Amino acid sequence: MKPVTTIVVLLLIAISIAHLLRLIFQGEIIVGGFHIPVWLSIFGCIVPAILALMLWRENREEFNKEITPLKITKKKDNH
Repeated sequence: MKPVTTIVVLLLIAISIAHLLRLIFQGEIIVGGFHIPVWLSIFGCIVPAILALMLWRENREEFNKEITPLKITKKKDNH
């Protein structure tokens, strides 16, 4: 996996885990005097986790294509 892809996957996983912990411990977040509801962390947990999984799978498939040796086929004679 490329280094940047690895960093992005790890960052997305960390964001997902942070939101999961907020859900578990019912952490309160206030931004500019506005209370952010805890239920929004459901999306903050699921969306980054799905994106990290998709990016990891896409990169793994590209890696497997690069490693797979080329197949040599014989051309059939039509005589």
